[in-house]
Amino acid sequence: MYVPNALLGRLVGRRLYSVQFVLDRVQLWFDGEASGDTPSLICDVPPRVDVDGRCLGPTDPGWRDALCGLIGQDVVATHEATGSGLRLDFARGAIRLHPAQEEIEGPEIAHLSGFEDRSWMVWRPGEDTFEDL
Repeated sequence: MYVPNALLGRLVGRRLYSVQFVLDRVQLWFDGEASGDTPSLICDVPPRVDVDGRCLGPTDPGWRDALCGLIGQDVVATHEATGSGLRLDFARGAIRLHPAQEEIEGPEIAHLSGFEDRSWMVWRPGEDTFEDL
């Protein structure tokens, strides 16, 4: 049974160590707790970044710099809820993922994997946290 924020919450305390831009997706990589444990959140829809009181999207100047500016920071909290999507909080900003319907181009919004116990989650429009899309 799916429990919102159960898997996403396992990122709390982990450091964001890499942001990769691959074609039309963004890959966020986090430190592992043990060998073989390297979680990644793959965003098939570009996330928004909250920093310095601004919310930046992929078409806004400074978006990539703001996203990369979170590298080296630990996740301090995670939130997952229908209507607001996913959010990772850092000391100096946040990454949010709740696309508008017109921003969704494929069958998935994001997926989280890379845990040592092989736990994973795929978020799709119309399901679970994104049932409102």
